[in-house]
Amino acid sequence: MNHTTSYTFRPELARCRECGVRKFALFNNLTDEDFKLVHMPVEDIALPKRNTLYNAGDQAQSIYTLRSGLIKLVHYLPDGNQRVVRLVKPGGTIGLEALVSDCFTHHAEALQDSKLCRIPIAVIEKLDSESPRLHKQVLNRWHQAVMESDNWLTQMSTGTARERVARLCLFLHDDVTDTCTLPGREDIGAMLGITTETASRIIADFRRHDLLEFKSRNIFGLDLAGLREVAGIEDSTGSNGFED
Repeated sequence: MNHTTSYTFRPELARCRECGVRKFALFNNLTDEDFKLVHMPVEDIALPKRNTLYNAGDQAQSIYTLRSGLIKLVHYLPDGNQRVVRLVKPGGTIGLEALVSDCFTHHAEALQDSKLCRIPIAVIEKLDSESPRLHKQVLNRWHQAVMESDNWLTQMSTGTARERVARLCLFLHDDVTDTCTLPGREDIGAMLGITTETASRIIADFRRHDLLEFKSRNIFGLDLAGLREVAGIEDSTGSNGFED
């Protein structure tokens, strides 16, 4: 799939300071001096739904922070089937393998219209020498991404099909809107290792039992307690049961 991203250099520091995902993103505690190190080379990227940010084997020269949308990281099997290794929500970091490898490991594809910040590896290398604190933060985020991938594979590839679909709904829950936007049924099947028909049947069943409340196209309200029960997730805090 061809890249159809658009790039615009960020004109001012204020945009980074006021970014809605700053508290979740890679550089979540930048000082004014830190901004001087990183703001100039950072680019905005608009990635339409179904377009590819990068492919496995592409030269890795940047890492990315997702500001809005949803990105899937995919490994394609020899038989042509795909295995989703992680979904990235706003505030997540993508392509951290670029820190230690010349090439990206997975395919990164937009499941929704997405906006990202592209951070050249040269910026990270500069942090290594000029801001050890921020460089350590990058390494911590890398470790977090590895843990998230492990958790994703465990949660989405074990248990019954109903449990997996329930876990996916909980994972995609947006605390701000109190809804989730589900990918297409084919994508859900590929993520969870179930057929498209099974994904459609379970979602229809969840709607009949009021676990999902239709809002608009692919957007649903959630019965969080009910879905956690189906998913086998014990959580008394009111969260979705997944670590961010």
